[in-house]
Amino acid sequence: MTVDRTLAPGENTGPQAAVRVTTMPLSPTWLAAVVRTTRPRQWPKNLLVFAAPLAGATLGRNNGLGYALVAMFAFACASAAVYFVNDVVDADRDRRHPVKRNRPIASGALPAQHALVLALLATAFAIAAGVVIGEPLLVVTASAYLCLSFLYSARLKHVPFVEMAIVASGFLLRVLGGAAATQVKPSIWFLLVCSLGALGVAVAKRYTELTSLGEDAVRHRPVMRWYRSGVLRVAQLLVGAGMLATYLMWAASETSDARGWHLASALPLAIALARFGVLTARRTVRPVEDLITRDGFMLCCEAAWLALFCAGLYVA
Repeated sequence: MTVDRTLAPGENTGPQAAVRVTTMPLSPTWLAAVVRTTRPRQWPKNLLVFAAPLAGATLGRNNGLGYALVAMFAFACASAAVYFVNDVVDADRDRRHPVKRNRPIASGALPAQHALVLALLATAFAIAAGVVIGEPLLVVTASAYLCLSFLYSARLKHVPFVEMAIVASGFLLRVLGGAAATQVKPSIWFLLVCSLGALGVAVAKRYTELTSLGEDAVRHRPVMRWYRSGVLRVAQLLVGAGMLATYLMWAASETSDARGWHLASALPLAIALARFGVLTARRTVRPVEDLITRDGFMLCCEAAWLALFCAGLYVA
């Protein structure tokens, strides 16, 4: 298939705006472009479906691991569908971005028509996963994720603050989907910590975009005209402090055997949040998720937190 996009008179879409690429469906190049569009670096987000079973120290129903894996599959398909649609909608803007212009759809490696067909298939698989295991709440959470994300791509990404809340909701809906699939009821403290953590990541995303791209940030993402780096920085710090405070309140409410371990786990969590603040303060075009999953010091903090957290659940 040949993709030929010519510029309108006076249009300026950057050095890679005119795209003419020939690709064949199911060829190695095409398949590689499909996989790249689904953002392999973002796949670890779908591990959040295990958060509720982990926090509850139980897999819930019989064969809970299998049900959790189905939830992970559902959200992997749902997020893939969203990425396909989002990259079609944002193709012109992505061509003006120093990194995103290399995305398959923006560069022409994956035709937009193919991406939309794949998005439809991925959407069907995401919803069917909950139907197959007979779990309506998984269908609801996956459908809510898809609806909010498609609305985000179509319009809501231009609404300040609301768009950050939608980005954060994607993390929380994964958690709720895993809880639904395994039938593990999450506590209110657990949901508050997850919500604040997700919001902190969303705010950090916008802060790093604004500080790294400067005036070009508005051309890439028009909603950025409503944000100020100083305000976003303060918001990030406040949300992080709120998350830590909520976590401490949860830990203090635990049983006496687990309380000590969970209070101790707040220390590596606090250090990780501080490290995250340092990393996001640097000018970088790297995705925020990379700062969480690819920084050695951050990974050590996360491992220490997880060890203490699990000790409180399974050892105490």
